[in-house]
Amino acid sequence: GDRPSPVFFVSGSTVAADQPLLVGELAAVVHQEAAHAGELVLLARHHLDRQLQRDAGMPHIYYGLLVGLAEAPNRRLRMTELAMRAKITRSRLSHAIARLERNGWVRREDCPDDKRGQFAVLTDPGLEMLKGAAPGHVRAVRNAVFDRLTPEQQKSLGEIMQIIAEGLQPNEAG
Repeated sequence: GDRPSPVFFVSGSTVAADQPLLVGELAAVVHQEAAHAGELVLLARHHLDRQLQRDAGMPHIYYGLLVGLAEAPNRRLRMTELAMRAKITRSRLSHAIARLERNGWVRREDCPDDKRGQFAVLTDPGLEMLKGAAPGHVRAVRNAVFDRLTPEQQKSLGEIMQIIAEGLQPNEAG
């Protein structure tokens, strides 16, 4: 009826909600939303990184590597598999594993059926350190994300993240 339609702000101009967006306006909205999502991811990563540095003396990426090993059969993974799961280069993984080795949390083992291959293995002290760090990290994630959302919003967030993650997965063939 008689009510004015809502107005959206797009790149310094206004667009009535009942008018179709022009290609340039649509591109601006998509870019703006992507920028907000990227900023959110960076804020969350920095927040969790600070918490883990403060409480466990390690960056978030190292924590993720230890979790990956803890969840693997016999607490061991091929280095190439661990790098793929962590979405990091083998070079970055090698540097991280070297630091985790110095702390006594991980050890490398040669792969018996591939002379160039190596396994990363979570040690008992590494598992104990992870068990000690996990409760604080879980609290930080809950505080930063889930405690701010209603159960319905949490469910929606999970569904949305699943859809986005599926769309970002590389094709097996490509």
